[in-house]
Amino acid sequence: LDDPGLDIAAGEEFLQEVFQILLEEGVRKSTDVTQKVCDWKEPQELRELLDLELRNEGEGQERLLQRCRDVLRLSVRTGHPRFFNQLFSGLDHHALAGRFLTETLNTSPYTYEVAPVLVLMEEQVLAKLRELVGWSSGDGIFAPGGSMSNMLAMNVARFQRFPESRSKGNWDLPRLAVFASQESHYSILKGAALLGIGTDNVHLVRTDERGKMIPEELEKEIQRVKAEGSEPLFVCATSGTTVLGSFDQLDAIADVCARHGLWLHVDAAWGGSALLSPQLRHLLAGIHRSDSVTWNPHKLLMVGLQCSAFLLRDSSGLLQRCHGVGATYLFQRDKFYDVSLDTGDKSPQCGRRADGLKLWVLWKAVGTRGLARRVERAFAATRYLLEQVKRREGFQLVMEPEFLNLCFWFIPPSLRGQDSSPEFWDKLGKVAPAIKEKMIRRGSMMVGYQPHGSRVNFFRQVITNPAVTRQDLDFFLDEIQELGWDL
Repeated sequence: LDDPGLDIAAGEEFLQEVFQILLEEGVRKSTDVTQKVCDWKEPQELRELLDLELRNEGEGQERLLQRCRDVLRLSVRTGHPRFFNQLFSGLDHHALAGRFLTETLNTSPYTYEVAPVLVLMEEQVLAKLRELVGWSSGDGIFAPGGSMSNMLAMNVARFQRFPESRSKGNWDLPRLAVFASQESHYSILKGAALLGIGTDNVHLVRTDERGKMIPEELEKEIQRVKAEGSEPLFVCATSGTTVLGSFDQLDAIADVCARHGLWLHVDAAWGGSALLSPQLRHLLAGIHRSDSVTWNPHKLLMVGLQCSAFLLRDSSGLLQRCHGVGATYLFQRDKFYDVSLDTGDKSPQCGRRADGLKLWVLWKAVGTRGLARRVERAFAATRYLLEQVKRREGFQLVMEPEFLNLCFWFIPPSLRGQDSSPEFWDKLGKVAPAIKEKMIRRGSMMVGYQPHGSRVNFFRQVITNPAVTRQDLDFFLDEIQELGWDL
């Protein structure tokens, strides 16, 4: 015990080598359009290449460095300009620097004493996000993803209406009812299961042809549930649905919630960043009337996974009262500083990532206007691609996009001119999966597809990466056409 149990000099030398690998393989190659999006391997081949077995003895530095290279080389390059597969893509160097800082500090922003800088940063970032929503005060916390932010909203709404639920559970509560649209995120169902509300008590409200919740249908559903003896509690509206990118009519839904005294939550995990743009914030008109909001900067703003803000209009300490238990080994009341800065008890978590730091670094680097331009550029790129899809033979829109979700079918020559028979749609539904397999095996790009209601599989192309150029978008359509031509 007289000497350190770590070889610090060797460790620093190893880190210097790893940083070079990160810069070359993880940053330069991952954002280089001439590189593959992925070097696809079947699972068994990948297991053998990686040699995943954990042994009794450690390995030498050169072998470990090669393993670091392999991890980056054999993973999907989500920073690539032709990765369109998820609602997150691209690599921002400033945000990545913030992620390095977060990992290096290795602390939790639950108390000011162990994370003074990070606690104050989180406070500032959350205040700025609330300001963009339209609230002059309020509360909030960073959560591990949008799903958890939505679940926090449900839990806080239940506590606000039934404070005894915290101590007594659901035993003495009426049968609660939750409302969301048919296009809402699956986390609402998961949250109802996790919180003991029950998935049977989640009522999915009809949407119109564009995927927006119909406020009149919400009103009818609330009335029906009341007549059946249930207690309506919570309405989740969506600003930017996952598949179609639809924005619910928040003002009209807020009117319904006000009439019935219901908590209005807005899941703006995807669409919230439109609030940064004066040109696009109208999509979320009425969001200031909500009680809570989920907003994921790790999506459109390219902050990096994960960064999800749960925002609350209430400023009375509702989050603290709902979740706090005041563990005396962590949240002592007789500390020598302002203990209101010990915010960890607002969250169901104890250890928590400092997800606000990378957003703060990015915001400092480009400013609010720079973030707005990023959103507007993505919108302009989607408009360009939309016009190209309309011009090209064999491409058919699912619907005109409201935001950044461009949904379309590619119809191979062999299917063109056929009537829209069940056989036609059955064959068309196999086209997108076949094209995707080809592109992934080739490593040329990556894009998502899915069925939706009665619609068979179609592509959903989403642009969030500001590195994407017109040439990348033209290549995207050319590649789909080439890969699907002989299907």
